[in-house]
Amino acid sequence: MANHKSAEKRARQSERRRVMNRQNRSRLRTGIKALRTAVASGRPEEVQSLLPATVSLIDKAIQKGVIHKNTAARYKKRLTRRVNALAKG
Repeated sequence: MANHKSAEKRARQSERRRVMNRQNRSRLRTGIKALRTAVASGRPEEVQSLLPATVSLIDKAIQKGVIHKNTAARYKKRLTRRVNALAKG
């Protein structure tokens, strides 16, 4: 429990950041899951529209500090590979 004004303020700030980070992380995970589901069900037209939106979500997550840039690059690479494999096969 915070006993000083500065500690109380820090606790309020931390709580706000925690909530925002949680929302951003949830939005990111939902977008990735939607794309993976579309790829698994084999709907190429839906996948082509979801990929740019998902990449945008990933890039926004980097800017907001939710995920590291290398983690984002790994997500984008794997998702793009799945989409391209679906388009070929």
